[in-house]
Formats: sequence, C-alpha cells, structure tokens
Amino acid sequence: MISLLHVSKTFATQDGPLRAVDNVSLQIDEGDIYGIIGFSGAGKSTLLRTINLLEAPDPSPQTSIVVGGFEMTKLAKAELNRMRHSIGFVFQHFNLLNNRTVSENVAFPLEIAGKPKAERTARVRECLEIVGLIDKANSYPAKLSGGQKQRVAIARAIANNPKVLLCDEPTSSVDPQMTGTILAFLRQINERFGFTIVLVTHEMAAVNAICNKVAVMEAGRIVERFALGDVTNQPQSGIARHLLRDRAVGVTYLDEFIPNI
Repeated sequence: MISLLHVSKTFATQDGPLRAVDNVSLQIDEGDIYGIIGFSGAGKSTLLRTINLLEAPDPSPQTSIVVGGFEMTKLAKAELNRMRHSIGFVFQHFNLLNNRTVSENVAFPLEIAGKPKAERTARVRECLEIVGLIDKANSYPAKLSGGQKQRVAIARAIANNPKVLLCDEPTSSVDPQMTGTILAFLRQINERFGFTIVLVTHEMAAVNAICNKVAVMEAGRIVERFALGDVTNQPQSGIARHLLRDRAVGVTYLDEFIPNI
C-alpha cells in the first residue's frame, strides 16, 4: 500500500542544513494501523508529510514514495492533487476553517473534488454520524471542545473515502479523557472501512491501543520496527522496551470508549 525507499528531507536553517529525515525506508501494508513513534524532533511528522508530498523529499534517484501503486514523486501537479483526494490527513491542531460551520468544514474537500451538492450533503451527514457529531452540524469551531474539533477533522479527512489516513499527533491537543474516544474512532474506521492508517505520536499508550505495527524514529532515522503482536520480538531501543513493557502488563484504556458506529 505505502512504500518509502531512501527518503530524506533537509531544511535550511540559520545554523546550516538540518536533516530532519535521513534515508528512511518503510513498508506499510494495506489495512495496517502503523504507528511511527519517537520523541519530539525525531522527524516523525516530517516523514508523514512526505507520504502525500506536503513535504517534498530531497531529490535523489534512489528515492521512491509509492502509495496505492502510484509513484508520488513522478506525478504531475494535477495528478498529485487528484491522488491526494485518496489520502486523508488529520492534523495535530485540527486546521478547521473558523468561518465555516462543522458541516461546511466537512464538505470542503468534497467541494474541492467537484462533488455535486446533493452528494456532498449526504456524505457530510454520513461522516458526522460516524464521528458522533450530527448534532453539531450547524455549530462553528469556536463553540466546540478540543475533542469535538478533532472529531470534525477526522470526519473531514474521511469525506472523500480515502484509502489512506495520515494522522499527525491526533490526540496531543485534546484532554486525556477524550484521547480514548479519538483512538476508538480511528480503530473502528479502520475495521469498518479498511482504511490504512499511519499514526504519528509520542504517546506510547496510543500505539498500544490501536496499532498493529510500529517504527521507532530517532534523529531522523528508523532505528527499529516490529509487529506489536510478535511475542518473540526483542526490543533494542529504550522507547520500544517501554512500549512493550506497557503492553505486557496490559496498559490500555480504549475499550470503554469504543463508540457504536
């Protein structure tokens, strides 16, 4: 589904070039909920943004970014924009349009895709029902809690029926009580619709709650990757040891938050 080969990203800074992502290769299978975990500054979010080319990787003949069989780096601008319709993105800080209602925010990507009004209206309602916010359809973002805003952002991200959902720290801007609800919606969306989800986070409990595979990033590199269900795995990094220790003792808080969708 998603194949990254030799992906790097360098930023120019006042102190010279900064290699945020350093020669990363990663394979994510269809239907995975794949966690990318690491401390702040590890390069997780930058790597995520290269998948749909919100961040263009450093040019190199070795670099390849394939999503659903399409080489993203080879697409013309119009083709890339069409391809992005099949890749939803959930941002850390919601990125809602404050002058639009909840319904209008969810409808926005459908408008960009040129969907007719009747189809937009039906799909907006369906997406808001999925995230349990149909009663907030005519509210503005300023009237919503952080958790509600993120649920609107999820509804917007799935409006175009994407094959892939990229989530950049989706629970870091909501309170701990709402974290389980957000993760439960993501897991049920994966199970119900088969979306492939890539989850960037520094919260190990989030990875334990919903991910089936995980990669650990440090200083722009993938230092370890494994399946969470592999009991034979011997973690090498401190992050992985902590993650698997929590899993071994049954640390989870998700089940009580699972909505009926």
